[in-house]
Amino acid sequence: MSRVKNAKTNHARHKKILDLAKGFRGRNSTCYRVAIEKVEKSLQYAYRDRRNKKRDFRALWIQRINAGARLHGLTYSRFIDGLNKAGIELDRKILADLAVREPEVFATLVKQAQDALK
Repeated sequence: MSRVKNAKTNHARHKKILDLAKGFRGRNSTCYRVAIEKVEKSLQYAYRDRRNKKRDFRALWIQRINAGARLHGLTYSRFIDGLNKAGIELDRKILADLAVREPEVFATLVKQAQDALK
């Protein structure tokens, strides 16, 4: 029986890893053994940061809403409390977008929140 060396399979496996390592610095992108470690670590970072991205964006939206609310003499927590009492159900993403792009609309929301707090 003839000997099977798996040349095609190994070449494909190496190619797949080295393609994923494209753009890494130095031997990390050219040496297969080093590239395996770096690609595995990069995939771990990617998995973790897909979850962290949601956290980061929420924090950014809260900062933008807080800045917009403080321009009208209200803190973030009081503003959100006022919106809840007024029955306005807008998520933080939309509120942050309004605070940045539509300040006059955001000002009316702040006014409604202030009225609901009184």
